[in-house]
Amino acid sequence: MVLTNLNQNFGRKVVYVLDCKVCGETLSRRGMLAVLVADGKTELFSTDKFDRNAVGLVPEVYTANTCKCKVQSIACLCCGQVVGYDVLLPCMKCLSSVNNGHHSMFHSSLVSYCYRLDEEANNYLLWKDLKSPKEDGQMLIECLR
Repeated sequence: MVLTNLNQNFGRKVVYVLDCKVCGETLSRRGMLAVLVADGKTELFSTDKFDRNAVGLVPEVYTANTCKCKVQSIACLCCGQVVGYDVLLPCMKCLSSVNNGHHSMFHSSLVSYCYRLDEEANNYLLWKDLKSPKEDGQMLIECLR
């Protein structure tokens, strides 16, 4: 997905660890609290990487309710709960709106979350300090609940 209007202020946001609210399985260690671009008020969590051993794509592709993006539901592989969606093809409205470049969204009502801590476990980790998805392999206890 090519996103055209990235906001530089996102670097100051805190990184969250996201767990399935039903079974507690960790879904992503790279969550960002965000607002749905299409309506500007719905809070959700977005990520640039989810754990492929914990989250799977539901086969059906559909058009989002709030815009014309083509999306696919994502579900917890541990319990089967649908927890969000992946944007496969963003619409022009979403591409031209200010965004964070993430294409996977988790419904805030379906995940529990905690702040991810920095490597010294002294402070909350900020997006500007987070390693790239390929370099970020930290799987230790790393959050403050």
